[in-house]
Amino acid sequence: MEEMRSFGYICPKCGKPVISQRSTFALTAAAARMECECEKSMMEVQTDGVKFRLWVPCGLCGQTHQAECSADAILHGRGIGLGCPKTKQLCCYIGEELVVENAMEQLAIRAEKEKTENPEAFTDNVIMYEVLSEVKDIAARGGISCGCGGTDYSIQVHRDAVDLTCSRCGSKLRLPAATDEDLDRLCCQMKLIIPGR
Repeated sequence: MEEMRSFGYICPKCGKPVISQRSTFALTAAAARMECECEKSMMEVQTDGVKFRLWVPCGLCGQTHQAECSADAILHGRGIGLGCPKTKQLCCYIGEELVVENAMEQLAIRAEKEKTENPEAFTDNVIMYEVLSEVKDIAARGGISCGCGGTDYSIQVHRDAVDLTCSRCGSKLRLPAATDEDLDRLCCQMKLIIPGR
């Protein structure tokens, strides 16, 4: 009897687990598409015979992730899990039917929990961390001052920005901290000058 492989992910649109089966022969012969019954998400699998390339809809962050795996990992063994780079959690399982079904039950619970928990403290945790790190570097070389002549300041961190407030005159400089562009803009500055009063 031909060996079957199961593929599982959580649909980012309707939130339901999607589990599809394909034979190992079918997987090596042609590209495979596995669609959710809501028809709003689809996992795609392609191979060149040596490795598999997958496009996985992610029920944790809502994006589609691209992954590459060896043919051996996809076609043989108990199973493998693919991770969401944003949440650092597993978002897709491939392997033996029972392994995938059990894993998908756990994943469905986790995805539901992610949705009900408080939204993240920052628009993008990685960008905020990098922005704060950059501000710290600029401060370490004495690069933060105010137009009024003051050099003492306080930092307030918001969801998508960082405020530098001059302790002397109270004026503020807001540094956006939500996108790659915000980080790029900050990285090319040697000094930060708070507009004084």
